Amino acid sequence: MTAPLKAIDGSADLPALMSELAARARAAARVLALASPEQKNNALAAMERAIRANAPTILNANAEDVAEARSTGASPAFVDRLALTRARIDAMADGISIVREIPDPVGVVTESWRRPNGMVIERVRVPLGVVAVIFESRPNVAADAGVLCLKSGNAVILRGGSDSFRSCRAIHDCLTQGLREAGLPEAAITLVPTRDRAAVGLLLTGLSGGVDVIVPRGGKSLVARVEAEARVPVFAHLEGVNHVYVDHAANLEMAKSIVLNAKMRRPGVCGAAETLLVDRAGAATALKPLVEMLIDAGCEVRGDAAVQRTDARVKPASDEDWDTEYEDAIIAAKVVDGVDEAIAHIHNHGSHHTDAIVTEDEATARKFLDEVDSAIVLHNASTQFADGGEFGFGAEIGIATGKFHARGPVGAEQLTSFKYRIHGTGQTRP
Repeated sequence: MTAPLKAIDGSADLPALMSELAARARAAARVLALASPEQKNNALAAMERAIRANAPTILNANAEDVAEARSTGASPAFVDRLALTRARIDAMADGISIVREIPDPVGVVTESWRRPNGMVIERVRVPLGVVAVIFESRPNVAADAGVLCLKSGNAVILRGGSDSFRSCRAIHDCLTQGLREAGLPEAAITLVPTRDRAAVGLLLTGLSGGVDVIVPRGGKSLVARVEAEARVPVFAHLEGVNHVYVDHAANLEMAKSIVLNAKMRRPGVCGAAETLLVDRAGAATALKPLVEMLIDAGCEVRGDAAVQRTDARVKPASDEDWDTEYEDAIIAAKVVDGVDEAIAHIHNHGSHHTDAIVTEDEATARKFLDEVDSAIVLHNASTQFADGGEFGFGAEIGIATGKFHARGPVGAEQLTSFKYRIHGTGQTRP
C-alpha cells in the first residue's frame, strides 16, 4: 500500500495550500521555459525507467482504487477506464519514450520575414506557463499530462479524481524521481495532495494568475462545470458523440471490422462510436449484418424503425439517443438517405469530436471529410484512433473540440503559444 499523504484538515487550509502549489509551479515554469532539450529529455528517460521499475507498486495502488470503485457499484466501463494492467503501464512508458524522441517545440521559429525598413520579424514557439489538468478516473492521464507539459516547457498541476487517487500518487512518484535525476524542480509536475472537491473550484479561479490554462479530462458534468466556471482559457471537449457512417459504396467486411472496433474495443473512451448511420441505398445488404454483429458482441442497439425491422433484439431509439454519449456497450443506429443526410445528422447531433465514413467512393469520402466540422474526421478507419499516441504525439493531454489554438489531440506542440521577436538595426517609427 502506498504511504498516505499528510492530511489537510479544514477548508481554511486548502486555499493556502493551493496558492502555495501554484506559486511553486509558477517558479518551476520559469526554469522549464529555459531548460535545454537535453535536460528535459534526460528527465523523460528517467521517468520511463521509473515507471517500468515501479510497475508492481503502481499496480498494487491501482488494485486498491479498483476495489474501492467496485465496492461503490461502479459500472464495468468506469472500472475499465480506471484499471491499469502491466500492458497499460508498458504503454504508458512507451509513450514517454515517444515523447522524448519528438522534436522539442520550444524555441522553434515558425515564420520569419523582413519588413521594407529592414527589421526582421520572427514568430517563435514559447510555453504556455502553468497548465492545470483536472481529470477523473484514468490514472494514465497523470503520466501523459506530466510528460507532455515537461516536453513543452510548461509546469503542470494535476488534480486527479478521488477514484484514482492512489494510482496517481504512485505514478507521480515516478515522475518526480525523473525530475530529481535531471536536476529540474519537482514542482514542475505537482499532484494536488487531497481528494477535497473544493480544490477544483480553487483551480478554476486561476489562483490569482497562478494558472494559465485548464484542461479537463472527464465526464460531461466535470467538463461543463469547468467551461462554465473557469476564469482562464480551457482546452476541452464536452462529450464524444461520435458517428460512423457506412456508405452504400462501403466494403461490407471492412465496415463490420471498423464498426465493431469503433464501438466495442473500449466503449468507455471518448473516441468510441455512439451512433451508427447506414446509407439507405446499401441497407439491404449491410444493415442486418452490422446490427447482428454488434448485438452478438454484447452491444445493445437502439434503432429507428428501419433498424428495428432487421432484428427483434433492437430496442426503439428515442430522440435523446441521438445526442447521447453512452460510454458503454450501447449504440444508436439509423438509416439515412445518403451522405448529405449523414452530414446533416452529424451537424445536428454530433459534438465536433470524431466522426468516420466507410466507403470506397473517393468523391463521397472527400465530401464527408470536407463538410463534417469535427476535430477529427476519418475515412475507412475506426474512431478509436482519436488518441494522441496514435497520431504520433506519444501521448495527449486531452482532445480539444473548440476552434481556437488547439484542436483534436493536444500534444506537446499544442501546449505552446508564440511570441514575436524583432531584430532591428536602429529603426525608429516616423
